[in-house]
Amino acid sequence: MIGYLIGLAIFGLILGGLARLALPGRDPMTIPQTMLIGIAGSLIAGLLVRLITGGKYGAGFLAAFIVTFGLVYLVRRSRGGGLTSPGIRR
Repeated sequence: MIGYLIGLAIFGLILGGLARLALPGRDPMTIPQTMLIGIAGSLIAGLLVRLITGGKYGAGFLAAFIVTFGLVYLVRRSRGGGLTSPGIRR
């Protein structure tokens, strides 16, 4: 169980980091926030793919990346930023 949770955290960190790199500009998210965004994106993608396919398939890396990219974009927009600028409020 501990190994699964550690693997999930590492996968979330990699996925979140790649999604942050795909968006141009700086992003002031911390490492734990990046990890949680990656885990959430993976979970949401898994649920969406299962709903679309009727439970036959789980989400792949590409589906998880696309959803995580969207979540990173939504976080950036909620902070007042756009597609190319993070829009940090002070």
